[in-house]
Amino acid sequence: MTHKSVVGHDWHEIVDRLGGATALSESAREKKAFLRSRLIESPVDLLRMVLAYCLGEGGLRSTASWAASIGLVDISNVALLNRLRRCGDWFEFLVGEVLAAAAPKASQGRLIRLIDATTVPKASKDDGSRNGLWRIHSAFDLPSERFGFFELTDEKGGERLDRIPVVKGEIRIGDRAYLQPDRIAPVLDAGADILVRAPWKGASWRDGKDEPLDLIAVLRKHETAGPSTSRSGSVANPARR
Repeated sequence: MTHKSVVGHDWHEIVDRLGGATALSESAREKKAFLRSRLIESPVDLLRMVLAYCLGEGGLRSTASWAASIGLVDISNVALLNRLRRCGDWFEFLVGEVLAAAAPKASQGRLIRLIDATTVPKASKDDGSRNGLWRIHSAFDLPSERFGFFELTDEKGGERLDRIPVVKGEIRIGDRAYLQPDRIAPVLDAGADILVRAPWKGASWRDGKDEPLDLIAVLRKHETAGPSTSRSGSVANPARR
């Protein structure tokens, strides 16, 4: 999208790419960028003026003059500025829609959850002297990019891979603190897959038949990218340390 395409004959194609006039009108009213028809007849006309201003090299006066010259709207630069100030949430929504449409489906549409925890010292003097903490456990969901779970515990509530309820089919990702074989098993049984960062000596590696697995030897056999599997055909999983 360029300034030339906005002010030229390609404008209708841009409207179609952004979902069409009906969808643009609905989102503009929902985000309160366009409340009623007065000087500007429609949200599509408002969008065209805002984009012409943002993508062009001129200021508010030249944008208002251009809009009047093509019969779009006769508006002052001050009135245009007031309209621009109400468009922030609408444009944030539109940009998000465009990026989401262009992004590939994350892991073939499966939910990806980043598991982690953070701590906050307790405020009282007695708790401070005992190193008292509040621990916030969370799951950040992709591709929606929002938190899907929170749980608050004290310092006795450790980081556990199975603390957060499983959404069947999810891919659960954690750092080395979550290399917990006893916690991994119920998460797998509930229908999730797990990716945990760990040093290669940080666990006793077993194959699909629960036999000891030489992880380095397996990796050396695979020169191309892809999952490394044991001779039994099962992906190597960490067992008890």
